[in-house]
Amino acid sequence: QVQLVESGGGLVQAGGSLRLSCAASGRSIGIHVMGWYRQAPGKQREFVASHFSGATNYADSVKGRFTISRDNAKNTVYLQMNSLKSEDTAVYYCNFKNYPIAWGQGTQVTVSS
Repeated sequence: QVQLVESGGGLVQAGGSLRLSCAASGRSIGIHVMGWYRQAPGKQREFVASHFSGATNYADSVKGRFTISRDNAKNTVYLQMNSLKSEDTAVYYCNFKNYPIAWGQGTQVTVSS
């Protein structure tokens, strides 16, 4: 069974930082494009960032503030979030970008202004 478990969220003040982790089991992330996504209250889930073989892609809203990375040996993807804004408040999820599985529970990020 393939699973993704997100962690690292929390409550942080505007301007602060958080590092999210996404641990995969049942499938190796090494050959896959991995993505981070988020869903704010009352809004649709949206793309945040993706990573494959050193190539990264970011939503315009997070460029220059967020950094996606991975550790294939640990089968884990990370999202370093700096200079957080209140509009970054959302539940954050990871998934295999091109071969997605059922969404996990995500991790809540709340940014207070």
